[in-house]
Amino acid sequence: MILEAVVGSHAYGLATPSSDVDRRGVYVAPTEAFWRFEKPPTSVEGPSDEQLSWEVEHFCRLGLKSNPTVLETLVSPLVEVCTPLGEELRALLPAFLSRYAVRAYTRATEMQLSRAGRNLKPKQLMHVVRLRLVGLHLMRTGVLDITADRSLLAIRSGEMPWNEAVAWAHRLGEELNNADGPLPEDPDRARVEDWLVSVRRRSL
Repeated sequence: MILEAVVGSHAYGLATPSSDVDRRGVYVAPTEAFWRFEKPPTSVEGPSDEQLSWEVEHFCRLGLKSNPTVLETLVSPLVEVCTPLGEELRALLPAFLSRYAVRAYTRATEMQLSRAGRNLKPKQLMHVVRLRLVGLHLMRTGVLDITADRSLLAIRSGEMPWNEAVAWAHRLGEELNNADGPLPEDPDRARVEDWLVSVRRRSL
């Protein structure tokens, strides 16, 4: 294990007493294990509840596809394990960030938002707004910041009227479509791959 962090509501600053503690980690399988017919697993669940760890190559592939949870693992303020390789991986974050990442954030919320008024739950709507705020900040500044204002909990509790929250989410979507900033069009796949190759060499 080279990196493990708490993600989800606790990392966002939106946890309530009933919130689960979601942990995500990254491990490096021995290089020689890839020489056999049966390859190492790409991910492993456990040992604790709500815990999932990815093999480093699979993690990098997901990161290049801008998987939101993978990117959150790299910036979570609640780091529980971080070896020197883990520090290198966290430092590699800029190589994963791009306009493609922002589009992925937008797509991830569009499917949920299309269910608004039918079976979308207040907690889900809160996270739609949160994710769009994260994406907008990322697009404008080039910085991924997952911490959220606890005022978003008003959506979850129902204190903010449903229609008002949905309208906010739609406005953020429009702002995202029109936003500009310093991000490159695509992630730096070559830089990530070079680092992965160096990890494999060091794991021989």
